[in-house]
Amino acid sequence: MVPAVVHHEPPIAEAQPCTHVQPGGGRVYELEAAWGRMRRRWLRILRAGYVLRMEAARQGTCDGCTHDVIDSRDLKLVRNVCGYWFRPEDDRFRWRDGIPLARYGLAEVMFSSVLCAPVLGLVVFHAVRTHPALWLLAGGLGWLWFQLIWFFRDPTRKPPPDPDAMISPADGVVTHIDEVVAPGFPGDRATRISIYLSVWNVHLSRVPRSGRVKQMRYFRGAFLNARHRDCVRRNEQLWLDYEEPNGRLIRVKQISGALARRLVCAVRVGEDIKAGERYGLIKYGSRMDVLVPTGSPITWTVKVGDIVAAGTTVLARFEDTP
Repeated sequence: MVPAVVHHEPPIAEAQPCTHVQPGGGRVYELEAAWGRMRRRWLRILRAGYVLRMEAARQGTCDGCTHDVIDSRDLKLVRNVCGYWFRPEDDRFRWRDGIPLARYGLAEVMFSSVLCAPVLGLVVFHAVRTHPALWLLAGGLGWLWFQLIWFFRDPTRKPPPDPDAMISPADGVVTHIDEVVAPGFPGDRATRISIYLSVWNVHLSRVPRSGRVKQMRYFRGAFLNARHRDCVRRNEQLWLDYEEPNGRLIRVKQISGALARRLVCAVRVGEDIKAGERYGLIKYGSRMDVLVPTGSPITWTVKVGDIVAAGTTVLARFEDTP
């Protein structure tokens, strides 16, 4: 049973459109964007033939497009707002999807490796030659480097073949199942399930139910601990609204935490998304909410305190799946 207590849900900030996959920006994001500009300039100067071939292979349209797209790498940061795409046979960089790390965390992995590897090598060199006690420092640096890489792991998940199921969008612990004020839903009410992610959890966001994307909204805000009672209103967050084939609205919310400063959403408005698919990423500890219309014919299969896994744990089952 869902408690009858109704909490105030809307954030205090004004909604903003998503102009790229990581609307909150960030230093590593800026470095990655700058590298992309340099790479495209180099390609146009030294590999004009390649640029022409990629232009001929590019698919789709992007009315009034302001995105500089040569090949599939240039879509990474603007995939959610750009209408261009490449067929698999024309995408020379699809192999990156086979790396067991989140595609939208690779820049952080590379940046941390550039910083940590030389320092770790220098510490080990001095530890071997003069200061054996420095092995402790080397071990600490090695552990930190490993954790930075391990955070962006991308394990394979196989969603259950159950059309009635609503799958968990995140790894973590269920903290709320309640009713909330939710503009846009019938009667401005929705039933919410909240999941808290610690820094040790996988932070890829997955689609809980299949549907078609209707809207994305980004809210700037604070970075309170994701367990704080006011984080749902005051923290930075990104909302993804989509409709099931029967017209039911589903809202998935990525909410920042004390350490989570960057939210990634890489799907387009109008795109069909499938249950269990990756659609975004939260960088470091955070929270995710799923909202469904109050009164939906739903049976919850988890309770507060349960540990859930994105893409595999069934949170609830609907009784009216088409």
